Amino acid sequence: MTQSIITNGRVIDGTGKPAFPGSVLIEGTKIIAVGPEADAKAAPDARRIDASGQTVMPGLIDTHCHLAFDDAASNAEIFHQRRNALSALVASYNARKLLRAGVTGMLDPDSTFENMIDLRDAIEAGIVEGPRMSCGSYALITGVGGTAGRLIADEGVTGYYMPVNSRDEIVREVRRQIKHGADWIKVHVTGIIPRQSHRGEMCVWTLDELKLICDTAHELMTPVMGHCRGAEATRRAAVAGFDFIFHGTGMDEAALREIVDRKLPIAPALTFQANMVDFGPALGTSAELIKLFEREITDSIETITLAHKAGVPILTGSEAGFALVPYGDWHYREMEVFVKYFGMSPLEAIQCATQKSAFGIKMLGETGVIAPGYRADVICVKGKVEEDLTLLGDPDNITRVMIDGVEKDLTPPPKRKPIPGWRLASMGGKRLTREVAFGPKGGPEPLHVEELH
Repeated sequence: MTQSIITNGRVIDGTGKPAFPGSVLIEGTKIIAVGPEADAKAAPDARRIDASGQTVMPGLIDTHCHLAFDDAASNAEIFHQRRNALSALVASYNARKLLRAGVTGMLDPDSTFENMIDLRDAIEAGIVEGPRMSCGSYALITGVGGTAGRLIADEGVTGYYMPVNSRDEIVREVRRQIKHGADWIKVHVTGIIPRQSHRGEMCVWTLDELKLICDTAHELMTPVMGHCRGAEATRRAAVAGFDFIFHGTGMDEAALREIVDRKLPIAPALTFQANMVDFGPALGTSAELIKLFEREITDSIETITLAHKAGVPILTGSEAGFALVPYGDWHYREMEVFVKYFGMSPLEAIQCATQKSAFGIKMLGETGVIAPGYRADVICVKGKVEEDLTLLGDPDNITRVMIDGVEKDLTPPPKRKPIPGWRLASMGGKRLTREVAFGPKGGPEPLHVEELH
């Protein structure tokens, strides 16, 4: 079996331990030795890869990436401008951007037309190149809706949402999604009611309904993940038997206790919010909206930090798929958020993005670590990553990406042209009143909460 040995690099193994100089020996799809043992076991004809001046580390795993959304500017664009076959083709184009960013695994929680299941299968079959993928199908919601208010129909599919309005519909849809190929069942445990949008997201399921989803999915060996903002939603999801929580912001003591008792993994997915806080002014975003997004981060510093210290796995997720988090640019950013707000060291944050996030692609203990027996999902990055996480934000710094020991093509994808009818047309961010036309220069339009993701 063909061997490859990566030499002269500094290894970050993904377990939180300090970097160390050493070689990594790969045979077939697996890492078989690290350090002096790798040098000793390497065959004379092993392919040699010189990683001088580089960090050798596990590939990043993004547990919250919407490849079907194509950097959408709004939910309305996703709901009404996308087409099934074309969105899958565009997603395969965007998957190459993830590879160039050092992402070797990703979880796509929900997609338009359920077609990321098809892309996952195409990647696994070697038809197109992309990271390892684990997929949800449509996000389950109640008749109250998800995070787009009245844009969502009361029945039938709207974009990536599927309302279920009775116990029979819950069971039928969960079983249908699993038959179709879903790796996970995704539930929007919270939603925004337009008339009550000032309250933010609210829990829109009963505990019994959430238990029914978990019981049905678990009977078919399929885990359940939930979009939860607010204490009661997170508490109910934990008690109901959810396997994975997205966001988990706004927890109170009772919700945190349920999470900690179960060591229930959380992916805060706060890159979207962090980008808004740091770069919103450059985009002309209103101060009101920036403060709203910043509060979601700062109000959760204590609870997420306590959860981490109590042994709850904190996973990384970029929320890529929206215009504020375009593919290929920000997949490392959640690590910065963890360091800045949750008191993690860079090595702890890297562990969250590698070893711990393997849970999101259902490969915990199989990938995400540079150690014998693990899959050879390896990247080489110029410089000392643990001293500067932003090195991972520049694809030019990422010199090699391997999945199962196979090097991936890091050539930039060809520049794309506009697709007719793909984007939602806009006449600008304001209404042209006489005050706007002839009065003093004003700020952005007021915030409309029901159009937020």
